[in-house]
Amino acid sequence: MTPEAFKSVQSGIPHQPGIYQYWDAEGKLLYVGKAKDLRKRVSSYFRSNYESQRIRLLVRKIDRIEVTVVESEADALLLENSLVKEHQPRYNIQLKDDKSFPFICIKNERFPRIFMTRRLVEDGSTYLGPFTSVKRTRKILEFIRSLYPIRTCKLALTERNIREGKFKICLEYHLGNCLGPCEGRQSEEDYLDNIAQVKHILKGHFAPVKKQLKARMQAHAEALEFEQAEEYRKRLEDVEAYQGRSTIVSPTVGDVDAFGIAVQDERAFVGWVRVHNGTVTQTRSLEVSRQLDEDKAEQLAWAVRQVLLDAGGPVGELLLPLRLEADTEHGNLPEAWLEQQHVPLRGDKRKLVELAYRNALQLKSERMSAQEARDQKRQRLGVLEALQRDFRLTELPVHVECFDNSNFQGDVPVAACVVFRDGKPSRKDYRHFHIKTVVGPDDFASMKEVVGRRYKRLVEEGASLPQLVVIDGGKGQLSSAMEAIHELGLEGQMTVVGIAKKLEEIYYPGDSLPMHVDKRSPSLKMVQQLRNEAHRFAISFHRDRRSAKTMGSTELEGIAGIGKKSREDLLRKFRSVAKLQKATFREMVAVVGARRARILLRHFGREDEMDRGASRLDAEEPS
Repeated sequence: MTPEAFKSVQSGIPHQPGIYQYWDAEGKLLYVGKAKDLRKRVSSYFRSNYESQRIRLLVRKIDRIEVTVVESEADALLLENSLVKEHQPRYNIQLKDDKSFPFICIKNERFPRIFMTRRLVEDGSTYLGPFTSVKRTRKILEFIRSLYPIRTCKLALTERNIREGKFKICLEYHLGNCLGPCEGRQSEEDYLDNIAQVKHILKGHFAPVKKQLKARMQAHAEALEFEQAEEYRKRLEDVEAYQGRSTIVSPTVGDVDAFGIAVQDERAFVGWVRVHNGTVTQTRSLEVSRQLDEDKAEQLAWAVRQVLLDAGGPVGELLLPLRLEADTEHGNLPEAWLEQQHVPLRGDKRKLVELAYRNALQLKSERMSAQEARDQKRQRLGVLEALQRDFRLTELPVHVECFDNSNFQGDVPVAACVVFRDGKPSRKDYRHFHIKTVVGPDDFASMKEVVGRRYKRLVEEGASLPQLVVIDGGKGQLSSAMEAIHELGLEGQMTVVGIAKKLEEIYYPGDSLPMHVDKRSPSLKMVQQLRNEAHRFAISFHRDRRSAKTMGSTELEGIAGIGKKSREDLLRKFRSVAKLQKATFREMVAVVGARRARILLRHFGREDEMDRGASRLDAEEPS
């Protein structure tokens, strides 16, 4: 995909976290990546000059870009991991191992242990997570154990073993990290109550835990144990910050296909998320056009049928935002599929439906942006066609330039050139000009200079010339511009017109009377927009230059021995006091002579440069 082709889809990529997928023209998945800001990340592939040949080759092969938005950067990381392992894209090289993210396991046993694991075993244990950081997972476990003494040993604490006294308490008991259930010093009921509180924390249900924490914090504060009270507060903040519950990987979900739908006028946008073994393995969004009097449910049913037929049928339960009925007339969905449908109202399954809906909204936004861009392009094309017709141009004016001068009683004369491409401003091509060869307020000579410099430069660089050039001014400025174009031998290679300020009249070179253009014509409005933009650009540059000159002149006025003429010469040469301060002794001498150069260097505290410069000048004197 070229950078130009990417621009047509760039506006549809959101500034949200998610994953992006690159596909080639044959429908093969090339690459899956994650991003905190999808548009910035994807755009970087088409802006940067990558040294990696691998990335340059990847970008050339991209034919289609798909994005999936998620709630957080952590979810993006999890989804990238699962999709890369599922599809093994050719250009992903870091995630093709068997490494998985950590979970916290509450073991299915008497007096359950709590520990971190990467393996999910179907033995009735509870797995919470996944978490995107091992370090953070360990920190959560440390926090849990500091609140609730949980055993770490692997002893088989059956009722019989404890009754027969087969085990003895260990060091963990004496350290206060365990309450000794191995010797019956803690009841199973009390232990399981602690486990229930741990589950609340890991699921993000902090209300019952906060009450207990607050009581402990208050107790430490009343005992003037402020460090311990602060520690409890920080630990709770850690859990809230690091708890990594996600809709991307959930061991409680199993195998499901989740759908969401967003409707816009006659179109519907449907998002699909497939979960296999608790992990998102596929995502897709598609657009559905309304047929006759179809309602939202019928549009969703059509999309569900299309997606699942392409995917080889459902993997398990169908999670939907609304209940679908059998439609025997159209045969939308098989009865067996309808029996598996479920409309979740809360929990992880509801979050999956919301994730699918969020991606349906993303596709809707992308298509609306693309439609708006197409409408604007058609509108601009209509304006360019009107411009070609009204101004009698031989080709469509996709490249138009406009010039304007600005000065105040001849002071700090400048000029500006603005460029429109495809009917809209191309600000990267705008240019400022310092008038170099004209003394005093002479708009005609200034216009000749800048037009000559502009097109001499384009010819030397081999750049394309505009189809239309607009000169802000009447017949005098237009004639001056044509003198420069004639000297460059460019007559007939581009159309040049002038626009008079008072009556908005259009003049052609050599015509004594203006050309009539309908005041309501979009072509005249575009030329006026060009002229106004050139005027604004020139005026702002002139103000900046006058401000810089005034500030510089004021600063130099305080230097004894540097008169008005010397100040003007110095600013004309060096443009600013900052650049003057960095000038060499030799450069200053060339403008104001050796005596004034020494005064300036002494004022700027650069006597060492004065000594070096004088030595060099002395060495160059003929003997």
